[in-house]
Amino acid sequence: MAKVVVVTDSTADIPAELVEELNITVIPLNVIFAEDEVYQDGVTLTSKEFYEKITKEDRIPSTSQPTPYQFEELYREILTEEDTTIISIHLSSKMSGTYQAAMIAKQSFDQAEQLHVIDSKRASYAIGIIVVEIAKMAQEGKSTAECLARLESLLNDTTVYFLVDTLEFLQKNGRIGKASAMLGSLLKIKPILSLTKEGEVYPFEKVRGQKKALSRIIETLKDQYGQYLVHIGVSHAVNEDLAKEILTRMSEEFNVASEVITDIGAVIGAHVGPGTVALSVTKAE
Repeated sequence: MAKVVVVTDSTADIPAELVEELNITVIPLNVIFAEDEVYQDGVTLTSKEFYEKITKEDRIPSTSQPTPYQFEELYREILTEEDTTIISIHLSSKMSGTYQAAMIAKQSFDQAEQLHVIDSKRASYAIGIIVVEIAKMAQEGKSTAECLARLESLLNDTTVYFLVDTLEFLQKNGRIGKASAMLGSLLKIKPILSLTKEGEVYPFEKVRGQKKALSRIIETLKDQYGQYLVHIGVSHAVNEDLAKEILTRMSEEFNVASEVITDIGAVIGAHVGPGTVALSVTKAE
């Protein structure tokens, strides 16, 4: 039986200890402050360093995906080991060229049946929560077919909501207009964002006040997952107190199989800004 190796990218925001424990391979995206100031997300720039940097310098960097050549090198190194299959799960293709770069790299290999490149159609720990489950299966010695079948169900059963603290970053990244951002800030509107089935960001709802926004998210999730055993992940951009509060409330109201708190890394953080919290939920088996 082929050994399954799970690959993802840094936008999955998986805690370092889980990456190590589950032997997950992570390829970093890039964070670009200037032509001569480029960092690898989570490698040469930690999330803590990133948020400190944007606070002090008051500038929002751009981001870029790994190159097809970087993916090709990584895949080739993994596939040198006999009887190995790669399942490579990445940031939504609607947000980044990462998935496309991985697909271009795949074309360089004859052994297509050994290399599965997946568009998660998600971001942050909504990718991570899926990757972790597949990596656990790989570690247990499950077959490629079993892992891919579970992956399909996870892709169908995973939901994420982002609670954004400030509209500034969405405005500067072109997600909303300047007038909407100013009005939202004045009215203390907290936009709840989610992702479409195609992996595009959309405004789920606009709520006045953080408590109301959180209650609305939990109410919506109860309708969807209230009768199931679930895995929960809360990722945050320097907002650990709110992340813990969310996890406590979820633990009280849901049948929880596992829970994780993690940092939103620099790439996703560049688009949503500090203070953001994302709640990811998926069905456990």
